[in-house]
Amino acid sequence: TAAFAVRLSGTKYGCGIGGCGACTVMISTYEPTSKKIMHYPANSCLLPICSLHSSAVTTVEGVGSTKTRVHPIQERLAKCHGSQCGFCTPGMVMSMYALLRNHPEPSMEQITAALDGNLCRCTGYRPIIDTYKSFTGVGRKTNRSPFSKVSTNFECSVSGSLTKIRFSELLCSHLSTKNLMHSGLCNPEEFQPVDPTQEFIFPPELMQKRTLVFRGERTTWISPTNLRELLELKAMYPKAPLIVGNTSVGLEMKRDGVHHPVFIHPTRIPDLHVVSNTNNGLVIGAACSLAQLRDILMKVVPELPEEKTKIFRALLQQLKTLAGEQIRSLASLGGHIVSRGSTWDLNPVLAVGNSVLSLASKDGTRQIPLNDQFLAGYENADLKPKEIIVSVFIPYSKKDDFVSAFRQAERRRNAVSVVNSGMRVLFKPNTDIIMDMNILYGGTGPITVSARKSCQRLIGRQWNEQMLDEACKLVLGEISLSPSAPGGKVEYRRTLLVSFLFKFYLEVLYGLNKMVSGFPLNGLRSPTGPHCIAATGYHILIKQDVDPVQPPQDPVGRPIMHQSGVKHATGEAVYCNDIRAVDEELFLAVVTSSRAHAKIVTIDVSEALKVPGVVDVVTAEDVPGKNGTDDEQAYAKDEVICVGQIVCAVVAESAVQAKQGVEKMKIEYEDLEPILTIEVISQLSFFCLKKIEQGNIEEGFKSADEIIEGEIHIGGQEHFYLETNSVLVVPRGEDNEMDVHVSTQDAARVQEFVALALDVQSSKIMCHTKRVGGAFGGKITKPAIFAVVAAVAANKTGRPIRFTLERDEDMLITGGRHPFFGKYKVGFTNDGRITAADIEPYINAGCTLDDSEMVIEYVVLKTDNAYKIPNLRIRGRACKTNLPSNTAFRGFGFPQSGLFTESWITTVATQTGLPQEKIREINMYKEVNLTPFKEELDATNLVKCWKECMEKSEYYSRKTAVEEFNKQNYWKKKGIAIIPMKFSVGFNATQYHQAAALVHIYTDGSVLVTHGGIELGQGIHTKMLQIASRELKVPLSYVHFCETSTITVPNAIVTAGSIGSDVNGKAVQNACQILRKRLEPIINKNPEGKWEDWITEAYDQSVSLSATGYFRGYMVNMNWDTGEGQAFPYFVFGAACSEVEIDCLTGDHKNIRTDIVMDACFSINPAVDIGQIEGAFVQGVGLYTMEEIKFSPEGEQYTLGPDTYKIPAVCDIPEQFRVYLLPNSRNPIAIYSAKGIGEAGLFLGCSVFFAIWDAVAAVRKERGLTGTFTLNSPLTIERIRMACADNFTEMVRLDDHNGLFWPWNL
Repeated sequence: TAAFAVRLSGTKYGCGIGGCGACTVMISTYEPTSKKIMHYPANSCLLPICSLHSSAVTTVEGVGSTKTRVHPIQERLAKCHGSQCGFCTPGMVMSMYALLRNHPEPSMEQITAALDGNLCRCTGYRPIIDTYKSFTGVGRKTNRSPFSKVSTNFECSVSGSLTKIRFSELLCSHLSTKNLMHSGLCNPEEFQPVDPTQEFIFPPELMQKRTLVFRGERTTWISPTNLRELLELKAMYPKAPLIVGNTSVGLEMKRDGVHHPVFIHPTRIPDLHVVSNTNNGLVIGAACSLAQLRDILMKVVPELPEEKTKIFRALLQQLKTLAGEQIRSLASLGGHIVSRGSTWDLNPVLAVGNSVLSLASKDGTRQIPLNDQFLAGYENADLKPKEIIVSVFIPYSKKDDFVSAFRQAERRRNAVSVVNSGMRVLFKPNTDIIMDMNILYGGTGPITVSARKSCQRLIGRQWNEQMLDEACKLVLGEISLSPSAPGGKVEYRRTLLVSFLFKFYLEVLYGLNKMVSGFPLNGLRSPTGPHCIAATGYHILIKQDVDPVQPPQDPVGRPIMHQSGVKHATGEAVYCNDIRAVDEELFLAVVTSSRAHAKIVTIDVSEALKVPGVVDVVTAEDVPGKNGTDDEQAYAKDEVICVGQIVCAVVAESAVQAKQGVEKMKIEYEDLEPILTIEVISQLSFFCLKKIEQGNIEEGFKSADEIIEGEIHIGGQEHFYLETNSVLVVPRGEDNEMDVHVSTQDAARVQEFVALALDVQSSKIMCHTKRVGGAFGGKITKPAIFAVVAAVAANKTGRPIRFTLERDEDMLITGGRHPFFGKYKVGFTNDGRITAADIEPYINAGCTLDDSEMVIEYVVLKTDNAYKIPNLRIRGRACKTNLPSNTAFRGFGFPQSGLFTESWITTVATQTGLPQEKIREINMYKEVNLTPFKEELDATNLVKCWKECMEKSEYYSRKTAVEEFNKQNYWKKKGIAIIPMKFSVGFNATQYHQAAALVHIYTDGSVLVTHGGIELGQGIHTKMLQIASRELKVPLSYVHFCETSTITVPNAIVTAGSIGSDVNGKAVQNACQILRKRLEPIINKNPEGKWEDWITEAYDQSVSLSATGYFRGYMVNMNWDTGEGQAFPYFVFGAACSEVEIDCLTGDHKNIRTDIVMDACFSINPAVDIGQIEGAFVQGVGLYTMEEIKFSPEGEQYTLGPDTYKIPAVCDIPEQFRVYLLPNSRNPIAIYSAKGIGEAGLFLGCSVFFAIWDAVAAVRKERGLTGTFTLNSPLTIERIRMACADNFTEMVRLDDHNGLFWPWNL
């Protein structure tokens, strides 16, 4: 594909299926009919290189670079802090660049649509939206923001007049003609203007078109230029697929191994791009892309009478949320129709709209209706093998027509529908009597299905409640869905059938200007599906005091741009797999277990070795030393203990050949009984038990007025870092030395594991990490295993080995956040004071211990969250199962234990009838206290954060407004929640806090800083440069960081636990202070001299200009025998208030507003820290509301890519997002009184969870369900809808299948 055609490393390979946008490029083509150059974004991972003939391809390198000119998009994205790890950034740049080439002054709606197909796991999207707002046409022409309805006040508390002026200019830019930025973290007056005259022109030689034939070893690609030639080719090769965008066939080939000897590429044929407006409707060429269809309809709809455009508007509604812009730009209308996917959103609408397909073959032309029989593939209604679709006729609607489209997906945009539908009804003129009706559903099976019989039964009926009631029963009876149906969610999908029907019923009622007495209709005046406004009201209020005497050049405390920000945006930042090819390198692919628990009987490598290019197969027998650890083997030996465990590896001359070798491997297993879930505790074995207790639990329950018991289930979470695990191992050829370039959070661990595996000294293994494209805890333990796999292969072959996991392999092998099951018994008084709590948390560790012991320790230590519970017992267990081993993840157990605690706090509030915020306030830590493990805790800032959040969020007035909204709306409800947080930073062992640094000063005055921390996107290197700049008193431009390496800093601790900047900063500070002290005599002799003069003099005097800095670490200890200790260095406090709106009929929800107050003390870099808070919060929203991992009953993971596993996208962030740093706060034990806040914000995402809980509670109360209830996490569309119990959910439950069945998923 285009992604690998040339060695331009700026274009990133993220998923391989067009789902993440990291590989976005811009395609430019000449359209002879319009005589215009068209630009559009495309996923290069799906683009066959043959399809690009006569096209101009622009990668991020062609947009701008540091060597030539940085484009305004790249500059602004970097300066507005729109990149963290940077792996997604080139794709973000290219999506915006393509938009600007077509629309120099885009609207916010166009910007949002352009970013639909781009995922970011780090930033939370706010700074990206901030950046791109500056390109909107409104901002260039007026000094009024297009979002002026939203408050745009900025607050800055800065001391000192001179510093105040300079700092406020940098930090607090208000809206103006040149400034649409809401964050105040950058200065738009510095931005370059956009100059279209500087862009590349389309090469004229590409305008010539001729028939093309490309012949490969297995495949022939033919690209005709006219319809006659195409029809002759189709007659000659009737089984050859027609490829336009390759968005369907390409996925089949990649996933299912489908092979086609011949491809026909008809994109350049004018007849297939026809667009004409007839007296009866529109004719659209079959090769028109979905993006072109959208643009055509958006132009046509305002020009026609409303009654004619009902089908068009229904199609537009689906097109705005269908896929991402890259896929919409590639996928063709004809391909969408003929591929007939059950979840393809346009087909049901086209079918109910009575669309007609114009077909052609060598034998002639004909027309067939696009109806349910065509979509079902009936032979008499389908294309013949030699026919193609030339065009699609979409008729105008009629006056008495009503057409609607519905879809519900796991994410609001760029997600395949769970269920979709097209519905149409035609009434007798001026009546409400049904004359014709058509309903189609997708997502209920392998094909789109019609409720044809139900509709026939309803013809002649009046449009009223009785008709609706009968229609629901008929549809549920006609559209069947097996309890074992692939995809699961059976009850939910059946509920959507009738929920969509009810929405249609109400829409038609409004259209008929009718009202049914006694039936609630309010709250659904726009019931047409998900509404998405991204980033319309973002602003951040920051309070940070800067010392009035701080020199302007001192960067500490200022929002300095990420050290690699510009390189991220230009694609020049090098990641592990971007390293240029090494001479004689081989590619490695792994063979993984297909069984959850089995003995390995035989491994047959013979067929794999016959594959051309395959060099060798590596197994456990080839490991000269230790095969991983006692807990986890690098290569499975004798037995496999989960699906996805690495059994062996194939090495070959190319990545493709290695994968072909993997397919030929034959492994025979003898199955053993697996354990896959932790719900049946009696069947489990445990890795470990951790316990703490305070007070007298029995007496506490005796003093309670009431006792409740319950349990909570919290699902796991995939890390979904954009850069998959990658290793490049290069033997040096002498003394058994080896360079290991690896994407990891723990280079020292990689070094140790590789040395043990090869049975050599650690000093001979050199590990290098320049930067990591996201990690979140997922690259702590597993990269060492991958490095061993590659190093053993390199040792066996004597050649360099490159090993990069595909997205599905990475998600299959690596595990993620621990699924959690918690049982509680809580006693409380009538006024809401909790007297006792007996807590039993269980985590699913998976098949090996990994970091699970530490995770369960943190679960136990952090379960109290922000609450003082006098009598508390917590007994936590890490459970062993035959699933891939779960590992560290941002927050490290607290996101699970914290949600668990807040859930039973909410239940206490429900039981007492008191407001949730009152229960939280009553039981909150105040002033100086002791934690359950007897560590001293000063909760002053916790209370301050809570009160500040209450005030800034206007909680009580908004709560009243929410209650009023809920009274007025029956089918939509709002909810609001405010959550406090006490987050403990660091590790509970001193040795994990030590750090070292090495600082060199060269004779030209430049400074090289090296430390043990690894850049994961959290800006650690940027902060280290700021520290060095301050301590050495040199400009930031003098200081450079190269890479993290075990050569320069040995035995470095893992970069995790939110303390990377803390401890490495101390080490850098120490080294710089040593150097500065050495220079003091020279500086004192020549105080007016320049830095360069002092360094030259120091060299002449033989003063060492290199120093090692060291930080011994924060002193902590935890005694698990006594359950007491100083477990953590310090605490971070915070609070978040979120407001949501839910659709009671579908479970869809909209994040309206979030306010966060965080106790970050004195931030070394507020832009970096704000970015960490926002990014973590959005990741938490994903954990708690949408990210759901699914396993088969055999233990095989289903969710292995962005198509099946949905992380938050641009459309999922709050419409108003406000972050406040608590002012006048200090942390005396940390460098510059800062705090580590890389993880804390994630838990605050649960404020959205509890806002949804509040909305669901309002629904249930209105329906008379007043008792306590539990909502498990993630609170997906399915769980929200089914919790909003009503007649429709009851219909489905009454119709349940009572027989035995094999469930689709665990």
